[in-house]
Amino acid sequence: MTSKNVSHTPQGANDSRRTFLTQTAALAGVASVGMLGGFQRKESYKSLVPSVKKARVQPPKDGEPIRMAIIGTGGMGGGHLHSIISLAKAGKTNTQIVAVSDVCDSKMEGAKKSAEEKQGIEVQAYGDYRELLKRDDIHAVLIASPEHWHAQHIIDSLEAGKDVYTEKPMTLRLEQAMDVRNAVLAHPDRIFQVGTQMIMLPKYNKARDAIKEGRIGKPVWSQTSYCRNSTTGEWNYYGIDPDWKPGVNLDWDAWLGDLGPREWDPKVYARWRRYKDFSTGIIGDLLVHVMTPLIFALDSGWPTRVIASGSHVIDHDMENHDQVNLTVQFEDGHTMVIAGSTANEVGLETMIRGHKANMYLNSRHCEIRPERIFVDDIDAERIECEDIGNDQDQLRLNWLECIRTRQPAKSNIDLASKVLVAVDLATRSMWEGHAFTFDPKTMRASKA
Repeated sequence: MTSKNVSHTPQGANDSRRTFLTQTAALAGVASVGMLGGFQRKESYKSLVPSVKKARVQPPKDGEPIRMAIIGTGGMGGGHLHSIISLAKAGKTNTQIVAVSDVCDSKMEGAKKSAEEKQGIEVQAYGDYRELLKRDDIHAVLIASPEHWHAQHIIDSLEAGKDVYTEKPMTLRLEQAMDVRNAVLAHPDRIFQVGTQMIMLPKYNKARDAIKEGRIGKPVWSQTSYCRNSTTGEWNYYGIDPDWKPGVNLDWDAWLGDLGPREWDPKVYARWRRYKDFSTGIIGDLLVHVMTPLIFALDSGWPTRVIASGSHVIDHDMENHDQVNLTVQFEDGHTMVIAGSTANEVGLETMIRGHKANMYLNSRHCEIRPERIFVDDIDAERIECEDIGNDQDQLRLNWLECIRTRQPAKSNIDLASKVLVAVDLATRSMWEGHAFTFDPKTMRASKA
């Protein structure tokens, strides 16, 4: 099935996107702190999308499908596309993917073709995502673009009246996270979800309840990790297409956005997680998965002090580190220790150490074992937790259900903002060699 209303990248430059990038550059403000570079804080996101309607799109009526769009149709975007269509076919959601957008023609056309064939409906494709956002028949947008575009895509989608699911990490830098936070709080009628699926695992809800009930005493410190190994280098599995031709079938300047102009580099385009200007690497791509549910379970407030180290142990070609170690302190004094590696797959046991008992979370269940001096006061127990199947599908379904009920989504803005504070401060600490602090009252970070 072929759409008659497809917006393609033309043979040559796309004038509207070039104008957009010129506007973006003109609005750039002060660069973010330290060696990280790249992100230029904008005076106003709204002025970048003057043609986008600011009205609220009405949620789907009973029996009406959720009409959804995807911005960014690469690996993660394609995965979401296939999974949501499969969930719809299985009768778990009444959702249709009606539009896709990407700066790469081959990725965009592949997603369009697949969505049309699997759903039997017309799907429109847009080289310029702002044209997609003009449509008032789209209820929700899933954002799977590279990290440096998340903030702009999120804010523009909220301004266009859409509910939003964004891939993790929520943003690339803390300044962007605060802008997104302000935008989400300014639009309380929007449903906002961040793609950290482990938050759906029942053991973390059980852990949170047990901690609040005092069953381990005061949580003193916790530990978690995300470690894996590779023979060829992490993220090098993203292939490079020799047919990619910037200015012909791929808009490299639009993809770069604030981080351009730069010479065409297919490795950066395909494997951007390996480069520090475009990604925080292990921290934002992997550790957010394990940090998010643990921060939720502990409910210890905002991260207030972070110190971290990173090194190149095996993968010396990767600009980001292949081994990282973080220590994060929270408002209530709790300390979280986090390890990440792409050079060794054996991680730390996920657990919370309380004054009276320890909580073990490595399995599907939640186990509590008392400290030796409190065996007469605290009973050892195993809290059984159900098997929910694919936690990422459960997070997708949570968002889609919330679009109908208008209840807040599970992986919400408050939780995501706290996670981004830890991510950003850890990243700065690694590259600049200092501890960093965050003041929840002023919502500002500074060098310790």
